[in-house]
Amino acid sequence: MRETVTGLVLTYNGERLLENCLKSLDFCDEILVVDSESTDRTRQIAEEFGARIIINPWPGPVAQFALALSEIQTDWVVSLDQDEYLTDELRHNIIDKLSEDVSLAGYYTPRSSFYFNRFMKHSGWYPDYLFRFFRHGKMQVTASGAHYHFTPLGETAQLRGDILHYPYESFEQHMDKINYYAEEGAKSLREKGKKGGLSAGILHATMKFIKLYFLKAGFLDGKAGFYNAMAGYYYTFQKYIRVEETNKWGTP
Repeated sequence: MRETVTGLVLTYNGERLLENCLKSLDFCDEILVVDSESTDRTRQIAEEFGARIIINPWPGPVAQFALALSEIQTDWVVSLDQDEYLTDELRHNIIDKLSEDVSLAGYYTPRSSFYFNRFMKHSGWYPDYLFRFFRHGKMQVTASGAHYHFTPLGETAQLRGDILHYPYESFEQHMDKINYYAEEGAKSLREKGKKGGLSAGILHATMKFIKLYFLKAGFLDGKAGFYNAMAGYYYTFQKYIRVEETNKWGTP
């Protein structure tokens, strides 16, 4: 007997790719969209796909996922970000697993992300295995800075087929994200008692560039690999110099 599954998407102004995302989840018994008060066409698109919509101001990823998961009644969950969608290969493999009698907590799936002019195959971007297809109640959400993580509560396996990910529309948007991530990352470092400053910023940023461009073979990703490594340098430098920033400039 085929077990039931919910497609889960957290949204905020996600009209750019939401149609692709929800269409790839149309095999699910239910699609649940938890929206953080979008001002674009996000909720209208979700309604067109018959999704159940919950509106809740963003409380952070852990609390938002806790709310979403408390609303789910199916056996399994497929969780996607609003800028992701399943390839046909991954869709079919998920559907096949729903008809199998397995005791696993869930499955890791590779994610392929587009940057500048290509899907990145190196730079630490691929294969980016994520725990996104899991049995309800067999996953724990944690967060570090601005990033969330799904931790399986039990044995896992891997599925073939990619989640396709389009994280940025432009360099401008990437810089906006870096600004947000750097601020959240600095807060996390500060809370952990880590030291920042100029020397730490230069050291960690240089190590980040070396890791992305050389150790992770970013040079094989062409211009995109170099641009990404430089963005990684800038993000890391900003994160560490902001650790020391306790007051806004000019504030007595």
